[in-house]
Amino acid sequence: MLKLPPEVVSFFRGQGFVIVSTVDSQGRPHSSCKGIVEIDESGQIFLLDVYRAKTLENLKNNSNISITAVDEHRFKGYCLKGKAKSLDSESLNKEILDAWENRITGRVTQRVLKNIHGEKGHSHHPETQMPKPEYMIVMAVEEIVDLSPHNIS
Repeated sequence: MLKLPPEVVSFFRGQGFVIVSTVDSQGRPHSSCKGIVEIDESGQIFLLDVYRAKTLENLKNNSNISITAVDEHRFKGYCLKGKAKSLDSESLNKEILDAWENRITGRVTQRVLKNIHGEKGHSHHPETQMPKPEYMIVMAVEEIVDLSPHNIS
C-alpha cells in the first residue's frame, strides 16, 4: 500500500463522487460513479457501493481498480490505482459507518443549500433514498497518476 500525500487526500475528500473503474470478465473496463466514505494518508480508501451490481462482481474476479477524479475549474486531477476487496457491513468498524452517515448528511445539506439559493439541481434528495450499506469496497492504493497538465503553471 502506498502512502498518499496530504494534497491528494484533501483533493479526494473534496469530491462529491469519483469514477471507479474495474475489469469485467471479458477483460473490458467498467466505470461507475461511487462516493468516497473515507480516505487517509495510509493509502486505504473506503468506497460506498449500495447497488451490488457490476463493480462488486468484477472485483470478485479481478481485484484491480482505479479511482479517478478531476476538478475542471482548477485543471487538476488524479487517478489512483490499486487492489480492492469488499467488506460486509458487519466487518466495518463504527467509525467507517459513521463516516458514511456524515457523508450522506453533508450531501443532503449541500443540495438543500443549493436549492435555497436557486441553483438548478435535483428537486428531491436522492441521497435520503439510498439503502444502508451492506458492504463497502476497500482499496489499497499502489500508484498515483497526476492528471494535471504539467505545461500549465
